[in-house]
Amino acid sequence: MTVEAHSPLIRKLSAFVALSEAELGVLDRLHRRRRTFVAGRYMVHQGQSGQVAYILSSGWVCSYKIQADGTRQIVDFQIPGDFLGLRSVLLRTSDHSFEPIVNIEAAEVLTSNLLDAFAQTPRLATAILWAASRDEAMVVEHLVGIGRRDAEARMAHLLLELGSRLALVGMGGKKGYDCPLTQYHLADALGLSAVHVNRILRQLRESGLVTFRDGHVAFHDYGRLTDFADFDLEYLDQTGPLLA
Repeated sequence: MTVEAHSPLIRKLSAFVALSEAELGVLDRLHRRRRTFVAGRYMVHQGQSGQVAYILSSGWVCSYKIQADGTRQIVDFQIPGDFLGLRSVLLRTSDHSFEPIVNIEAAEVLTSNLLDAFAQTPRLATAILWAASRDEAMVVEHLVGIGRRDAEARMAHLLLELGSRLALVGMGGKKGYDCPLTQYHLADALGLSAVHVNRILRQLRESGLVTFRDGHVAFHDYGRLTDFADFDLEYLDQTGPLLA
């Protein structure tokens, strides 16, 4: 099976580089080891050694750390087109866990295959480095959100960020997107209680900004919501190819 021309990963990397036929061929080989994972079962657990990376083809995943008291802090959500565990292929153990939110399909990428791909196609390696750097920029924004934004702005910013990321891979836009996250996922990502999340979502809905209901996020006034959240797309760096 070949990588489809409009697969999520190709859409994502094409925001940085115009991919050549040779680079598409390398991506195809990286997708050969396809696996499925059931919702709620570990893909990778914190402290696990001997890592491989994954390319998420369909479904949503959360990455998180478990604290000594058993509480969970979600670091990020992964959507189709994202790499999972890219950093851990160079580290001895994984410093956080990955768990599917819904049933997913992912391509398993061995460290040796990834390094071979980098050696064969330096431009593709640069594009993957761009994707990793973009992920790091999002984590920085999440840290700022938890530390400095009020709860309502924090929620609005996350929903806008997810919408922009999904738009890049053809799965969302300024009207909204399908979203499998529960209020517990949002609570663990934003440092809030589930009760507080429920109240914030109701306030945002009653303000005519956004509704999150029945697995769908609907933006009612995208411009006003971005102003409210002080959301600037610049950190996502997805305005078009930088390398020809």
